Amino acid sequence: MPTWNKKDERQYEHVKKSSQKRGASARRAKEIAARTVNKQRREEGRTPNKTSQGTGNPNRSLESRSKREIYNIAKQLNVPGRSKMNKRDLVSAIRKKRS
Repeated sequence: MPTWNKKDERQYEHVKKSSQKRGASARRAKEIAARTVNKQRREEGRTPNKTSQGTGNPNRSLESRSKREIYNIAKQLNVPGRSKMNKRDLVSAIRKKRS
């Protein structure tokens, strides 16, 4: 289990029980609960890898950001074929989309 605090653990148990009451299997209830708690932690900025969800510092150039950050920008702009692009292609596609 990730480094959750007591509140996260209580939330996990509550969501898991609630999901099971609504008919989810034990395995599915655990998955729903974990995703819910992790989403809350991510929104609060308590996850170790912030770049997986972010787009990086807007004051930095696209080239200096990670591929994951550039990919997230392309996703927001609905760039088609982004999953098959490398970093250079993503930067190019973002610039075309923005202009």
